[in-house]
Amino acid sequence: MLEKEFKYYLDNQDKLVKKYEGKFIVIKNQIVLDVYDTEMDAFYETLKEHKLGTFLIQLCLPGEESHTATFHSRVVFN
Repeated sequence: MLEKEFKYYLDNQDKLVKKYEGKFIVIKNQIVLDVYDTEMDAFYETLKEHKLGTFLIQLCLPGEESHTATFHSRVVFN
């Protein structure tokens, strides 16, 4: 649903990191709406003016680790 916003982040990651490294940025319509120190501040402050699901909150860090998650699960069969 937020593919355009995430693509914007990926395409501009180096530039954004230089400006906002370590901050949580809010992206909507391929622009940075605002910048916050915490994810929760970004979430609650942005919800005051924008609908849930219409914006992306991204931790602004270099490398793939900032936007890639790996989940491990174990399934036990009897």
